[in-house]
Amino acid sequence: MHFDVFNGDADGICALIQLRLAQPQTAQLITGIKRDIQLLDRCTAHPGDCITVLDVSLQANSSRVNALLNQGAHIFYVDHHQPGTIPQHPHLTTLIDTNNTTCTSLLVNQYLQGKYPLWAITAAFGDNLNHSAEQLAATLKLNPTQLETLLNLGIAINYNSYGSCVDDLYFAPDMLYREMSTFPSPFDFINGNRAIFTQLTQGYQQDMANAQALTAEYRSAVVAVFMLPDSVWARRVNGVFGNYLANRDPNRAHAVISHNPGNGYQISVRAPLARKFGAGQLCAAFPSGGGREAAAGINHLPADQLALFIKKFEAFYS
Repeated sequence: MHFDVFNGDADGICALIQLRLAQPQTAQLITGIKRDIQLLDRCTAHPGDCITVLDVSLQANSSRVNALLNQGAHIFYVDHHQPGTIPQHPHLTTLIDTNNTTCTSLLVNQYLQGKYPLWAITAAFGDNLNHSAEQLAATLKLNPTQLETLLNLGIAINYNSYGSCVDDLYFAPDMLYREMSTFPSPFDFINGNRAIFTQLTQGYQQDMANAQALTAEYRSAVVAVFMLPDSVWARRVNGVFGNYLANRDPNRAHAVISHNPGNGYQISVRAPLARKFGAGQLCAAFPSGGGREAAAGINHLPADQLALFIKKFEAFYS
């Protein structure tokens, strides 16, 4: 049996689309909201089973990876987050690069020797790696309208991955993948299933308009903190709003805070685009926190630790 395990954001979905266009495979899909990263806990394998893992932290799943390998599974693991100690096992193949200019879909594009670069460009835009997306697009001589279309699609897919549960999203990530995966290019998908593209882009625009009306809860020369209301639209927009803030003010670090059901907060952190470092390190200092140099988060911060987080956030980027 084959399992495809992938993050429900633009990077995870577009990485799997590329792989399955190039290497068709009937598989059980395992995915979820963007913050649902311990996806391998839902994978029960038997000797000889194959597991493909895309855009999911190896460090957060290391014990489960070892268990699955010991059960006789073969694992192909592609990711761009800090991996921790990579297990040495003959049945584990890894393609991991933590450089802050790449993402899982760009790594898959390299692995496939550029067979489906339009999907990789879409994912890079979704991951706010605009420069990397534009560099790859330049090799294809895309015109400005085509580039903007891929940018909007990447943002829309990524936007759909945020929420406290799948019910917060417009489309469940596995359903969205199935709708997109039959199309050889993002342009074919938009033309063939415009209703989904329209719903996502209109939802994104409305939610972002709500977010852009907010003022910062805390602001200094180096950081800004925004508090979102306890509502479904706010849970959907928290990640893409962080990307918007980072692009609008590239010399300042940003934290977007939303409520979660456990009487606490979920936090999305974006390092300054002008110096993309330390977001993962900062968030990892708190339980349930982690991520990459440029973008990271904390799944649950107790309410009484918010002032401490802001203090550490300010000190870190000072």
